[in-house]
Amino acid sequence: MSGALLQCVPNYSEGRRQEVIDSIVAPFKKTAGVHLLDFRADPDHNRLVVTLVGNPGPLQDALLESAAAAIAGIDMRHHAGAHPRIGAVDVIPFVPARGITLEECVPITREFAGRYARETGVPVYLYEAAALRPERRNLETVRKGQYEALVKEIGNPDRAPDIGPPRLHPTAGATVIGARQFLVAFNINLKSRDIGAARDIARKIRASGGGFSHVKAVGIDLENQGMVQVSINVTDYRINPLHEVFALVKAEAAARGIEVAESEIYGLVPADALIAAAAHSLKLADFQPAQVLDLRLLDLLGGD
Repeated sequence: MSGALLQCVPNYSEGRRQEVIDSIVAPFKKTAGVHLLDFRADPDHNRLVVTLVGNPGPLQDALLESAAAAIAGIDMRHHAGAHPRIGAVDVIPFVPARGITLEECVPITREFAGRYARETGVPVYLYEAAALRPERRNLETVRKGQYEALVKEIGNPDRAPDIGPPRLHPTAGATVIGARQFLVAFNINLKSRDIGAARDIARKIRASGGGFSHVKAVGIDLENQGMVQVSINVTDYRINPLHEVFALVKAEAAARGIEVAESEIYGLVPADALIAAAAHSLKLADFQPAQVLDLRLLDLLGGD
């Protein structure tokens, strides 16, 4: 597994103060063996999402240095934002990228979670493939009620962390760490201030509401933009293509007299997810990714 590459998409509860964002991202820019692919912050969500790829050892070292910066700069007692969260470093998912399987990610994830808890003093919940409790596979279950509820409930056996004592870090709350497959963060903004409509649409399209089998969604108020958003995670875009998700959100919005303003990909996305959407929109018959010139050139140049 010496040549294994892990992808990691840590999420931090900071999307407004540039100096804090810079301090969080800095370790990923200087650590050999770690590649910073993307990072973006949103003031309405008050959240920073970073996309990394690297060798397991250096990647974990850089994550711990970044976590120290986040813990120093973020006080959850005064944090407010539209996105669900329970900690300054809210969630750290590991994703197999190359030369490693999801199953092989699990022991790496659990070992890192133990080290993280020891070195930061932040309690850890394990989710998805790394979960120790079946009911904690779903992130939304772990984050139920968010930070404010966990402050009161962490002492209860059913809310106790998987690693660390049953109490929150004084300012940084708790962190969720897990191993999962790749997902697409796909947001659809609506020309409306009706947060109830956004939440209804999110409920309609997500798996827990009887919608798409591999979709999670919530309704979010984008106060700074004067709109509401259906914030979506597509956990398997091959089963639930982006264009199908978009079409249903558009139809549900239209049924409520609301137009779609725009959509966005938050972070990175596989080429074939967008190719499938383009092929659908253009009604291309039997179109294959091998017909995309850039991808063929990458193959010729040895890209993978």
